Amino acid sequence: MKTHIRSLIHFSLLLLLGLAPGCSGDTDLETPGPVAIDRSANLQAAGDSAADLLTNQDFDRIRIQIAYVNGFRPTTETLDNLRAFLLERTFKTDITFEFLALPSPGETSLSLEEVAVLENENRTLYNDGRELAIYIYFTDAPADGDDMDAGTFTLGAVYRNTSMVIHENTIRNISDRSVLITTADVETATLHHEFGHLFGLVDLSTPEVNPHEDAEAANHCNVDGCLMQAKLEFSASAKSFLEARALKGAAVPGLDAECIRDLQAIGGR
Repeated sequence: MKTHIRSLIHFSLLLLLGLAPGCSGDTDLETPGPVAIDRSANLQAAGDSAADLLTNQDFDRIRIQIAYVNGFRPTTETLDNLRAFLLERTFKTDITFEFLALPSPGETSLSLEEVAVLENENRTLYNDGRELAIYIYFTDAPADGDDMDAGTFTLGAVYRNTSMVIHENTIRNISDRSVLITTADVETATLHHEFGHLFGLVDLSTPEVNPHEDAEAANHCNVDGCLMQAKLEFSASAKSFLEARALKGAAVPGLDAECIRDLQAIGGR
């Protein structure tokens, strides 16, 4: 009996030793490679995701990737203000931020085409299920075309449906030269303004309920004091605009009634 048991054990060991190498050698298993990310939904025209941002029909969460050149991260106050703005104007309640520190591009200026190339190289968050991803790049380089002599400097710009660039160094230059407005004031006004463009204002993709587009500045509002006035994209005019408001008690403007009416017409608050 013991001999029979030993024979069975010996046979089992031989079977295991013989099969184990055969399993790895006879099957054609490969180490899984990186899963391809579908970026197409985040590579649309500016304003194309307005309804997705404002409503919960297809997306009920927003995740914002804050990509920033080392030393040019936005203030915590600014991001708190942005979250409050999105809660006020959209139906999203789950809004989170993820931070991505990047080296300086080492450029004296950046065009939107160059910013888009940098995004392709660095962005890691894209739409996933019911989560809508936004990419915001805070750069140390001024915008291509800034004119120091004329006093016109671009503070920020939207260039895709879920992408924007903020020229943080330019913003800090403005706030450093003022005793009335802070870096957070200028950052907040710029971010809110650019999100207005992501919302499709004015007449970018979101139709106007009543005409209020500035005839001299496309996709901007002609209502005095509105967040979507063109002057908020250019440093010299933005500085004086924000300072004038600061003297009245609140530097950062809000959306006027016409802009709010447009957003509500497509499902916003």
